[in-house]
Amino acid sequence: MMVRRGVQRLMLARRVSVLPEVSLDSGRRADLLCLSEKGAFTIVEIKTSIEDFRADRKWPIYQLHCDQLYFGTHPGVPAEIFPESCGLIVSDGYEAEILREAPEEKMAPATRKALTLRFARLSADRLLQAEWAANPGPSEL
Repeated sequence: MMVRRGVQRLMLARRVSVLPEVSLDSGRRADLLCLSEKGAFTIVEIKTSIEDFRADRKWPIYQLHCDQLYFGTHPGVPAEIFPESCGLIVSDGYEAEILREAPEEKMAPATRKALTLRFARLSADRLLQAEWAANPGPSEL
């Protein structure tokens, strides 16, 4: 959560909307799916240790579901373990900084449309669930 919160704050400061834990069509789950004002998608894959990074080799699949792919981590993880082909964000839990910009590779139009609809529907569903949790109706008591 420490890394995630700092990255979320960075994205919000850049006027980018963020959804955590989003299932993708490939069956994988993105740690953070980000949507810019221009409709560009970024995925941030969070890694909190060298072992966490080495154990997870599914990250290349994420490149099919975004325009840019970043790794998010904290200062205790050496930056050199992350591939140069991806961006790198370092977070201290309060703030985050982009150490390396991710190359931009445009998604296929059909993939973009499907992901945009998934983002919208998931956002609406989560908002409704939060509203119901904060204000339970008679049937939820």
